[in-house]
Amino acid sequence: MGDELVIITVTLNPAIDKTMTIDNFQPGKVNRESGVRIDVGGKGINVSKTIQALGGESMAIGIVAGSAGEFIKKELSRMGIEHHFIGIDGETRTNVKIVDSVNGSVTDINENGPFLPMEILKEFESATMDHLTEKSLVVFSGSVPRNVDKDIYRRLIHGAKAKGAKTILDADGELLLEGLKAGPYLVKPNIHELERLFSIQLDSTEKIIAYGRKLFDYGVEHVVVSLGEEGAIFINQEQTVLAKGIKVDVKSTVGAGDAMVAAMAVAMSRGYSLEEIIRWAVATSAANVMTEGTQAPSIDEITRLMKEVAFRQIN
Repeated sequence: MGDELVIITVTLNPAIDKTMTIDNFQPGKVNRESGVRIDVGGKGINVSKTIQALGGESMAIGIVAGSAGEFIKKELSRMGIEHHFIGIDGETRTNVKIVDSVNGSVTDINENGPFLPMEILKEFESATMDHLTEKSLVVFSGSVPRNVDKDIYRRLIHGAKAKGAKTILDADGELLLEGLKAGPYLVKPNIHELERLFSIQLDSTEKIIAYGRKLFDYGVEHVVVSLGEEGAIFINQEQTVLAKGIKVDVKSTVGAGDAMVAAMAVAMSRGYSLEEIIRWAVATSAANVMTEGTQAPSIDEITRLMKEVAFRQIN
């Protein structure tokens, strides 16, 4: 792997993603599915799956429970993704996604997942730090078990930075607010997460940039605000770039943000330029929405879409 950074993804609340296709879904009625697919998921695991699709390598670490947890470990091994998960009592959650192509809707029904004993959390934090060096790039993303303090990412990012590792944070609500206090290297909120963070409606590009730049006050070096099908805004101290979304045939928007994070992690680990990072991120996110469930996009599709990425500098 030469001088590449070693990517580690953290998933404290993994899931089995069960995606059901139900045409003309009717709440309160008996519905029949016309297709089901099962994927291993949770945001960090989704990042690891896409990293592998991009020809990169990562280690997925986290907490699993029960037969669902064993299934996740077996699937990751089958995919050839290195992993280190600590097992606990209970059962890893199953998230059901109901895709209705007739009405163009996706309904998410997410379980909370098992309670995490505090002594296991301490063991996990210690084990995570043991994996890290100054050659590590660590992705902290997604929800955490309901009894875990919302400052968990702040503690982990502080520890990772003390080891000299680079950190990426992709979280929402209090997890994002607390995690920011540790000054992660890159933060990737979507527009709704940024709005919730500042309790404001961001109804113009100028406002999004202004509030994105406020994250520099925490010591963050790169801010990427994803705008869904509209694209994304990439902000650092020197420049701001608006990348347009690519029009594609949408099958599932689940995991598009994770795919973007994965692409940025791979590109950053290889020392790519900002322009290359943007091309990778936008193309990979677009390719992801063309896949069903939470499976990773194909490298062929990503390579094709890279040629379509359009962006411009904003002064």
